[in-house]
Amino acid sequence: MEWWAILTVGLTLLLAVFMTGVPIFVAFLLINITGVLIILGQPGFGLVANSIFETTNIAALSAIPLFILMGELLFRSGSIDILFDAVDKLVGRVRGRQYVLCITLSTIFGALSGAAMGVAAMMARTLFPGMLDRGYDPKLSTGAILAGASLAPIIPPSVLVIIIGTLANVSIAGLLIAGILPGLMLAGLFFIYTLGRVRLNPVLANEDVRASSVDVSVGEKIRATLRVLPFVLIIFCVMGFILLGVATPSESAATGVAGAILTAAYYRKLTWKMFSESLASAAFITSMILVIMASSKMFSQLLAFTGSTRALTEVVVGLDFPAYLMLFIMMLIPFILCMFIDQIALMLVVIPIYQPLIKTLEFDPIWFWLLMLLNVTVGGITPPFGYTIFAFKGATDRVNLQQVFSATWPFVLIFLVGMVLIAAFPPIATVLPRLL
Repeated sequence: MEWWAILTVGLTLLLAVFMTGVPIFVAFLLINITGVLIILGQPGFGLVANSIFETTNIAALSAIPLFILMGELLFRSGSIDILFDAVDKLVGRVRGRQYVLCITLSTIFGALSGAAMGVAAMMARTLFPGMLDRGYDPKLSTGAILAGASLAPIIPPSVLVIIIGTLANVSIAGLLIAGILPGLMLAGLFFIYTLGRVRLNPVLANEDVRASSVDVSVGEKIRATLRVLPFVLIIFCVMGFILLGVATPSESAATGVAGAILTAAYYRKLTWKMFSESLASAAFITSMILVIMASSKMFSQLLAFTGSTRALTEVVVGLDFPAYLMLFIMMLIPFILCMFIDQIALMLVVIPIYQPLIKTLEFDPIWFWLLMLLNVTVGGITPPFGYTIFAFKGATDRVNLQQVFSATWPFVLIFLVGMVLIAAFPPIATVLPRLL
């Protein structure tokens, strides 16, 4: 069988299994086992065992359970509620202050957990009902929350970045730090869009500015700032240590967990039950991620063994398309597919296919994979099957699914504008990693 037929059949079967709703790791294992039997026969299962061992035995992957555990501790302990209250006091009397609050909180929560679905669900349960009760527009409120939550995988810590860095053989520390400026830039674009909409149409934030916030004294603002400091310390432990070059991602993740434990204890919310539940949840999520990564690695090895990867690279070189056109094509395909299948699963399929092409096209790997990270992330809020959308909808019944779908499109376009800016001005993504 020709290489292109093997590649087409393998990808088609894999995507078809994904769309049936089967868990990602089950889909990968089914396709891998079938591929090994057909291509290598029974002796090929030794390759499966080696792939699992090599993939899961990488030291850098220890950051995954630590980052997950840090987020679980903060959310399960209720410490996040204290941060929520403190930021609420620090936001001044601004028309549309609830939009400012939700985007600010989403950005901070993203820097504490890295879980877009968790942030979206939490904001849907806590902030969203109050926004509607105050007369805020349901669609703009929904879009602002989902957009803010989508910053979580971009701003470190990010489990998805560790997965990409490991499988694509890119500096994990560099890729983590590369997300800081793009994440802040996108947050700024969200602010401009939402407040611009409110300025043009005040009905979108239909509340009296004078009544939009309770008078907060200078003393209360100082106390609110002090209550936020433990969270600032956690963020510094994760991002600051990496940027200063004094800790690896795994070491900074460990200090982040220690900071989360101390924060929960400081607010008197640390209990053995909460801690054990956080450990159990982190262990379960980590095990699923590692199985998926091992299966993805095996899939890439099968493609390499059949010669599909090398042949595809030769075809791309033979096309002689301009680099910017190839970049557009390589980004367009995942953007469309992410509307229909799991975003993480697609990333794990794309990495082994795109990796040799990046070297051939001489793209900066950190810049390219950060663009891909944004591409996959926006898939979480792109109808009809964005996971972040369903996490939000599952946590509230104040809006219907059609309203949620229509609310996301303006922010999807803002994400695309952000990607164009990063593609046109690579230093947005590369300037901080170069400081490492």
